[in-house]
Amino acid sequence: MKEGLVIKSTGSWYTVKTDDGEIHDCRIKGRFRMEGIRTTNPISVGDIVQFDTEKDSHVIVKINDRKNYIIRKSTNLSKSSQIIASNIDHAFLIITVNYPLTTTTFIDRFLAAAEAYNIPVNLVFNKVDRYRENDKEQLAELKLIYENIGYKCFEVSATTGLNMDLLKAEMKDKINLLSGHSGVGKSTLINSIQPGLELKTGEISESHSSGKHTTTFSEMFELDFGGYIIDTPGIRGFGTFNMEKEEMFHFFPEIFRISKKCQFHNCTHMHEPKCAVKEAVDSGEIAESRYDSYWGMMSEDEELKYR
Repeated sequence: MKEGLVIKSTGSWYTVKTDDGEIHDCRIKGRFRMEGIRTTNPISVGDIVQFDTEKDSHVIVKINDRKNYIIRKSTNLSKSSQIIASNIDHAFLIITVNYPLTTTTFIDRFLAAAEAYNIPVNLVFNKVDRYRENDKEQLAELKLIYENIGYKCFEVSATTGLNMDLLKAEMKDKINLLSGHSGVGKSTLINSIQPGLELKTGEISESHSSGKHTTTFSEMFELDFGGYIIDTPGIRGFGTFNMEKEEMFHFFPEIFRISKKCQFHNCTHMHEPKCAVKEAVDSGEIAESRYDSYWGMMSEDEELKYR
């Protein structure tokens, strides 16, 4: 029996790296598909697994307990989910205010999911070398909102190298997840952070200002300066999978902080009188966009939340 880290997942085969640096292609036993949460991928990049050799192939027989994972709704309409990666030290959400647009709704759903699974997140605003004046104003507004909550924000350009040294310092000796919409420049960023990988990069569709998927599965790469970086497929949407509505306000740090002043201990922060959260929105202490995201997630139909 050997133990190793899953560094690549294609859905049917898993590349596992042992502590001594050996690389093994492994498959799984079908029973993993029946255990625990309903997922399309019972094993993800970042998992620590134990495997045996059977005949001429390696078979994963056990998944060690995860310290965390990040999950999203599967692309089909079934009520199953996809684990994007596990055992993450740090997540970096790559955002572009244009080319293509990343909405605050998407940002807030990602942040709520990360909060739910205890994953620290930094926001990385990419392609700033291309921003026009109105893009820069939008960037300043977004940074103000998220830095006030407590999220660290970076302004970077993978093409010019702006602030890439700051990003590397933040990633050193950690397992880092990069996520975001297709077209925000994840592969270009990774190529800049770790030269020599030569990941395939995609062009932005001029007609739709959206990116084409260049990454089709998650893969982990070792960093020369210490740590790992996980590249993930571009995400179009991020469902509130497996989140209970009565706990939703816990995943918005600023709402959670102010909720302690509410008159009712079970306040939903939607309809109740003398709600400290609604008062904070009115006064500007909580950003309207954040409250709109919270309201949207709380109001979501049970069926639609899996879409």
